[in-house]
Amino acid sequence: MANWTVDNSHSSIGFSVKHMMVSKVKGVFEDYSATVTAEDLTDLTTASISFDIQTASINTKSEDRDNHLRSADFFNVEDYPSISFRSTNIEKDGDDEYKVTGDLTIKDVTKSVTFDVEYNGKGMNPWGVDVYGFEAETKLNREEFGLTWNAALETGGVLVGKDIKITIDLEVNPAQAE
Repeated sequence: MANWTVDNSHSSIGFSVKHMMVSKVKGVFEDYSATVTAEDLTDLTTASISFDIQTASINTKSEDRDNHLRSADFFNVEDYPSISFRSTNIEKDGDDEYKVTGDLTIKDVTKSVTFDVEYNGKGMNPWGVDVYGFEAETKLNREEFGLTWNAALETGGVLVGKDIKITIDLEVNPAQAE
C-alpha cells in the first residue's frame, strides 16, 4: 500500500446551500488535509481515505457571514475546530465511478455519508511526479449534524436551506517521506 496526499494548491473542498429560497451561497474550506492509502489509485476499491477540515477556514466571500458561520449558531469553531471524514467502504459504480462511504463528523455528530466519486485520470506534472485527479459530490441535511440555526422570512420560507451540496476536486500525489 502506498500513501498519497492531496495537493491543496490544485484541489478544493466546496459547498453550496440555498439562500432565501431563491439563490445559492457557495463557499470553500481553505485549510484541510487529506490522506489516501491505496495499492492502485486507478482502482479506488483498494483505498482508505481520510480528511480533516479546519472549520475556521470557511470562506463564502462575506466576512460577516463567515464570522456567523464560525459562531455557536453554526460550526462553533472554538469547541469544534475540525470536520473529519474516514472512509469505511468503497465500491465501483461504473468505469471510472465509485461510491465512497464513510463516517463524517461535524461538531459532535457522526453519520455515514456516501460520496459519488469520479476518477478523472492520471498525468505527470512538470517535475516528473504522477498525479491523479478525482471529483466527489454528496448532499446532506445540515440539521442532522446540529447546524440548525435559521431565520423565517416575512414572505414565507427560511433564510438558509437544509440541504448542503458538498463538492470536492482533488489532485493526489505520492506522499513525501518525512
